[in-house]
Amino acid sequence: MLKTYTRQIPVKSTGFPFAPNTVLAPMEGVTNFVIRNALSELGGIGMLCTEFVRISAHAVSSKTVREAVQKTPGIPLSVQVMGNDASLMADSAEKMEQAGADIVDINLGCPTKNAVKGNVGSAMLKDPDLLYDVLSSMRTKVNGWLSAKIRAGFDENNHVSHIAKTVEATGADFIAVHPRRRKDFYEGVADWRIIAHLKSILEIPVIGNGDIWYPQDALSMKEQTNCDAVMIGRGALRNPWIFKQIQQLQNGIDFRPGKDEMIEFFEKLKLSFLEAFKGREHGTLCRMKELVKYFSRLFPDGVEFRTKILRTQNLDDFMKMLISRLSFANEADMDFFGEFKTMKSGSAIE
Repeated sequence: MLKTYTRQIPVKSTGFPFAPNTVLAPMEGVTNFVIRNALSELGGIGMLCTEFVRISAHAVSSKTVREAVQKTPGIPLSVQVMGNDASLMADSAEKMEQAGADIVDINLGCPTKNAVKGNVGSAMLKDPDLLYDVLSSMRTKVNGWLSAKIRAGFDENNHVSHIAKTVEATGADFIAVHPRRRKDFYEGVADWRIIAHLKSILEIPVIGNGDIWYPQDALSMKEQTNCDAVMIGRGALRNPWIFKQIQQLQNGIDFRPGKDEMIEFFEKLKLSFLEAFKGREHGTLCRMKELVKYFSRLFPDGVEFRTKILRTQNLDDFMKMLISRLSFANEADMDFFGEFKTMKSGSAIE
């Protein structure tokens, strides 16, 4: 029988505490400082999230804390930690906050085999009592904002209400929900009905996440689920301007970046990565390829272009191919607003 917990502290805010209410999702191997900064410069983001910081057998090091807590001026930073040792997680959360993290978040959704093997991430959804102990311990050390990002369940979603209520009972300030089970990984279509359900039973703010590929998807998610904010991950890699487009769309403006703006974005991104990697081109090339792997989906010839550009062996060839393609791009033919509907959006409607 599942144990029920009761929240002991008042809810700090019943609405998402930052504006705009759009969030860059935490993504392993992706949401480093360079990417966070580059996307934030395009506008429309209300909160940035780091890659997860794994807390295993030892207290988090000062170096790890410094690397994690790299802030973009003017935008709150959420540092995500992942682990299952209550004492170490509490200590790490405290250090992240002391270093300047505006929000400390616990990863309860990572679906990888390594996470499951280590009984962290989505594996903790199978053990709500452990989840409660860890997050409650973190609450005692975090004075500011504390949150959790969950999936709908491990193998099934029949306990998602209990999981979310347990998170709320720990004293967490808000919760982000990716409405897929662990076993789904990223297959199928995100079931936004789960977000709507959790919004209806929780007092704390709910952030919706999953299959927001087009700007209008964010507005649809808010309308269909009543969620307090939207969180975008892969959709922001496919279209770095999506946050700005959401903001503009709310004002009735159909904004599309021009080819010159797109070229400038990737040129600046390359230079930022080179600086971060101290001039080493291999690391920059790998990071750029990771982004373009998604960005290429905007093009009508995306599959062909992606196959060619991912085969490039050096940064110069990569950039030449990318800039050449953008130079001949017709923005009207790029799938910014779903005219070609190459991506399947989530839904709360059967």
